[in-house]
Amino acid sequence: MTSDKKWVNEKLSSPTQAEMPSSSTKNLQPSRWHTKEFYFYYVCFTIVVPYMFYVTYRLSKADNIHYAEYEHLLSEGWIPNRKVDNSDNQYATFRDNVPSLLALALGYLCCSHLFRYYSGSHLPAKRKDQPLHRIHFFFLSSLVIVTILHGTSALKILFIVSVSYAIGQCTGGSIWNPALTWIFNLGILFMNEWNDGYKFASLLGPSLAWLDEYNGIQPRWHILFNFCMLRLVSFNMDYYWQIKKPRIHYEKDDRIGAPVSDKDRITVPSFASDYNYVNFMAYVLYIPLYLCGPIITYNDFISQIRYPSAKITKRFVITYALRLAAVLLVMELTLHYLYVVAISKTKAWEGDTPLELSMIGYFNLVIIWMKLLIPWRFFRLWGLADGIYTEENMIRCMSNNFSAQRFWKSWHRTFNRWMIRYIFVPLGGSQYFMYNMWVIFTFVALWHDIELKLLAWGWLICLFLMPELIASRLFSYKRFGSKPYYRFVCGLGAVANILMMMIANLVGFCVGVDGMVDMLNRIFGTFEVSLAGIVFLGTVTVCLFIAVQIMFEIRETEKRRGDPKYKM
Repeated sequence: MTSDKKWVNEKLSSPTQAEMPSSSTKNLQPSRWHTKEFYFYYVCFTIVVPYMFYVTYRLSKADNIHYAEYEHLLSEGWIPNRKVDNSDNQYATFRDNVPSLLALALGYLCCSHLFRYYSGSHLPAKRKDQPLHRIHFFFLSSLVIVTILHGTSALKILFIVSVSYAIGQCTGGSIWNPALTWIFNLGILFMNEWNDGYKFASLLGPSLAWLDEYNGIQPRWHILFNFCMLRLVSFNMDYYWQIKKPRIHYEKDDRIGAPVSDKDRITVPSFASDYNYVNFMAYVLYIPLYLCGPIITYNDFISQIRYPSAKITKRFVITYALRLAAVLLVMELTLHYLYVVAISKTKAWEGDTPLELSMIGYFNLVIIWMKLLIPWRFFRLWGLADGIYTEENMIRCMSNNFSAQRFWKSWHRTFNRWMIRYIFVPLGGSQYFMYNMWVIFTFVALWHDIELKLLAWGWLICLFLMPELIASRLFSYKRFGSKPYYRFVCGLGAVANILMMMIANLVGFCVGVDGMVDMLNRIFGTFEVSLAGIVFLGTVTVCLFIAVQIMFEIRETEKRRGDPKYKM
């Protein structure tokens, strides 16, 4: 149990466990940026990367032979003489509603800061049991906005979350609390999907059919409920652990017992009186993080209301807003000049070369990364401006990952930390990692959506993780790190990782199993023409190997300057 706690502490400070050519800060390597080897890599980069964009842009021009097949999916853009590929329904929903979301966020923040000022909540805590005045604003504003968003379906949400709260309160510190909490919330995910959000007429009789007509701005409330489910589990589990080990058993670091680290905010329970219905509702429906996160635990949420995070400064928030604006601009340019989403939706790739097909797949993954990064950053910025600090969900660019383990621990980082706390450790931690990962990725797939392609994605991830796990044990840095060939062998393994991760993510979030099989068949061809595919694979391997060596050196640079990010 002690080793598991140590492992969790390491994960909370830096969620990573993969081997790489540098795993200890004691073994700093000299910089390779100005070596002949890396000058060769720079030349390759300046040729290959622009050519990748050119090939994809050529597929997106009006004179391309397939343009007519996907033109109907394009919309009028704001860049002269260019249309925009707004055919990804998930991102289109966010993109089309940015003005409304911005107005809502600004209006909410004005009211929140006014309440905070006049209630005295902006002042430092004077005593450990100081009332949380802001929680009442969060509670009331959440009820109002959720009702506007979902109309009468807000009643369904209130009923479901109240039942979950009742389960936790009635079972308290018994084993029935986690058991019933998980059974109920997993069951709700399936029931919501099965009943398409429920209808009042079906549940309570035709006389209440008129309630189904008031659906609000976002009628499909159950699509967004997945994030609520995570918060419901967090509240009940944190309450369960608080009963098992109350706050009084934790050491106090000063006269008011304020946390000294972000880890303390998560692991040290709140006061027993904090686990009440108003606080619960304010947390579960907290508007800045309600729609899609980032995810924050209940203990952390209450801790930040009582003891605001020192990380949130005006400069930090403004800088983060500029970063959001920058990635929004990059996304807009990508959607205006590279129509890969529309091409993949229509499978308009008959006769395309292996390189062209690969670029369609690669830039689809880039767009998937940005379409998740942008909403997460928007809502994180909203929370930061409201005084609630959450972790960044994506630590690195999608193209700067070589390890399957590191990739999934930094892709949706707050979700990963949630799973470590509420699933991985209760199931036995790293001692049973080989078994637990199948449970975890099955849950992740079903949590995203109950679809066969997502189950295939989750199981492919587990399958593709196993070679890395085995290789990292047999060919560890501790045993072979001093060998001159170690970095290059790791590079080849990383290339295999990247190819497998691309396949898994294209299956889960883009073209599905059939589309992926079709794409691979067209890249590598039949037996008679497979030589061209093999030559292409060799070329891709060389290019990815060069990219991986640069990724290694980026992390070495981070390690030399003491940045813990090098572990990710």
